[in-house]
Amino acid sequence: MRGVDATLEVLKRNGVDAIFGIPGGPLIPLFDALFDDSDIRLFLTRHEQGAGHMAEGYAKSSGRLAVCTGTSGPGATNLVTPIADAYMDSVPMLALTGQVGSARVGTDAFQEADIVGITLPIVKHSWLVKDAHELPTVLEEAIYVATTGRPGPVLVDVCVDQWAVEVEDYTGPFPPEMPGYAPPSSSGHPRQLQAAARAIAESKRPVFYVGGGIIASGASDELLRMAEVAQIPVATTLMGLGGFPASHPLCIGMPGMHGIAAGTFAFQESDLVVAVGVRFDERVLSTVMNEWAPNAKIIHIDVDPAEIGKNRAAHIGIAGEAKAVLHALADTYVAQEARHDDASRSQWMSRIDGWLAEFPYQVDDDEPGVIAPQNVIKSVYDITGGDAIVTTEVGQHQMWAAQFYPFEKPRRWITSGGLGTMGFGLPAALGAQVAFPDELVVDIAGDGSFEMTLQELSTAQTYGLPVKIVILNNGFLGMVRQWQELFWDKRYSNTSFGEFQPDFAALAGAYGIPGTRVEDPDDLEDALRETLSTDGPALIDIQVNRDAKVFPMVPQGKGPDAMLVKDPSK
Repeated sequence: MRGVDATLEVLKRNGVDAIFGIPGGPLIPLFDALFDDSDIRLFLTRHEQGAGHMAEGYAKSSGRLAVCTGTSGPGATNLVTPIADAYMDSVPMLALTGQVGSARVGTDAFQEADIVGITLPIVKHSWLVKDAHELPTVLEEAIYVATTGRPGPVLVDVCVDQWAVEVEDYTGPFPPEMPGYAPPSSSGHPRQLQAAARAIAESKRPVFYVGGGIIASGASDELLRMAEVAQIPVATTLMGLGGFPASHPLCIGMPGMHGIAAGTFAFQESDLVVAVGVRFDERVLSTVMNEWAPNAKIIHIDVDPAEIGKNRAAHIGIAGEAKAVLHALADTYVAQEARHDDASRSQWMSRIDGWLAEFPYQVDDDEPGVIAPQNVIKSVYDITGGDAIVTTEVGQHQMWAAQFYPFEKPRRWITSGGLGTMGFGLPAALGAQVAFPDELVVDIAGDGSFEMTLQELSTAQTYGLPVKIVILNNGFLGMVRQWQELFWDKRYSNTSFGEFQPDFAALAGAYGIPGTRVEDPDDLEDALRETLSTDGPALIDIQVNRDAKVFPMVPQGKGPDAMLVKDPSK
């Protein structure tokens, strides 16, 4: 078969049913082959960045490999941001790019770019295919690398003259043999598990600190079992939201820079932190890492051994899949003779519950006639029953969504964590909708972020993807403005859009999508219900309190003890 036909066979063999991208000269053979293939749906986006984020939304919501494409040169370089985003958030994604003819590689040919070299720091691995006979094997290897161990993006760059070459399909072994690549899959060393179980039994004030690794590993049930048998309260990072039920009595909530104050207090008083699938990011620890949980012993569980001890030294490190390790750890804990003291655990949880009651998240609803953005999130939660797939852009609205939309299940919260990419939410929502066509998918957006990829409204309308876009419009780059107000003497340099912002409801109408603008709090509930129940895509532009801020907040460069629990001006 031709190289391009072998490509489609490999993709289908690995469960790929959708590709997101834009054609170009070096990709015409691939798009031509897809023209006659009924098993793989092709979604033409309006920008390659949109294609990459659509692939991320598909992968994050489904847990399956996603594929995006970009042609040579600028098409491929437009994928750099979503590739970096996928790398930071451990998303299994294959970027399949076209390249100039094999004889012209390295000659500065028209639209030639060394995309393999450009993306080298932000992929698990990359391949340049100048010989079509290598293509089927390379694709099998790439997919195996992307989806095993710590998931992540890979890139395969194919020279245009190789698509039509006759090749043999890959016939095995499955998985492919790759010397030098051995993804960890163990449940941890028995001695480390025993040491961890003893440390948990001996602790008086333990805390689970869990992140995106819980979601990626599908370890929610194992986490729930371990938390319950050992009675350990659970804090879930931004990327771990939904990995532990928000309504569970042991749930603390989100810790960190904009997390619930009780999370920071709990870490500061803890004597043991059981960290699972987290990298001890400075957005949780702050930049003064030795001041975070200063008296706690650290157990660090991660599928990537390089993460253990990288940012915070671990007393007990366990390399392995979170799902397998937590299952084995619970078994070890139950089997050992020494167990925790129920009274001390109950006292510890009561102390945390006291903080949760005393220091709730702040709602800026003290100005009559003005819509508090936090109340918008609450209304979306109430109307959806907490069962929507929620994506976000990046900024204040992202933090408000994380704070006020509690998640009970994994893979319902789709956001850009590590890279913090503005413009992520709309295309990610479209990708999630492709993966789950019958689910309600809501993109909670900020006005600044939304303008970065709003052209994908056309993609939504073209394919009838019924995403709902809820814009919290304050006329500012709100998070930066918040910093300017609190730490830069209210010098608001270039964070206001002033009068130059478009009418988003009218703009949606230009794409053939129903749009609504809301300014009065009394109109909010009905307008939201109408938008969220509309057949097909719909947009609502909500004019919110321009001065609203996200609290708590740990100022950058400060330790956890510098946390601002609420707005100091109120």
